Amino acid sequence: MTESTDRSRPRRRLIRHPLVLTGLVIAIVAAGFGAYWFQPWKLFTNTVVEEAPPTVATGEAPPGAAATEVVAQGSLVSQEHETTGAVQLLRLPDESLVVRIEDLNTSDGPDLKVWLTDAPVTPGLDGAGVFDDGRWVDLGALKGNRGSANYPVPASADADGLTSISIWCDRFNVSFGAAELAPTA
Repeated sequence: MTESTDRSRPRRRLIRHPLVLTGLVIAIVAAGFGAYWFQPWKLFTNTVVEEAPPTVATGEAPPGAAATEVVAQGSLVSQEHETTGAVQLLRLPDESLVVRIEDLNTSDGPDLKVWLTDAPVTPGLDGAGVFDDGRWVDLGALKGNRGSANYPVPASADADGLTSISIWCDRFNVSFGAAELAPTA
């Protein structure tokens, strides 16, 4: 037997040891779960959306109806992630409400939503977890982390008292960024 053969046998035995094999299986499963849960590739991806401002969804506007009205507006501030953009709450001629986010620039992330909420907006991490403490309406998945998009407010939603918008990460219960809606009239 050669000296190199004698040295490789202890390594082979170590790799075949049940504790080592169990540890490898656990590490592989943990890495797979971590990749699914945290989706680290989203740190390097962007989804750009450029929707035109909203119009009446069905048919023509009622006779004598006014044009689209900006009910409230605000600017997004950073919370858990650097976030910029402008937000408007619009009333369409058919009386429906739409949240419009313009020039959004934030991180991509897992399970991002747009929420209309009653929570106060505080820049930074201290205010990033408060939006699920009170009333909120889920307007759906964030269409893109860059650009401009429209989010209809469900007709059944009571929007009275909902004064802020959050880009909410439902997976980690934290706001990437938010805007206080200031009435325009």
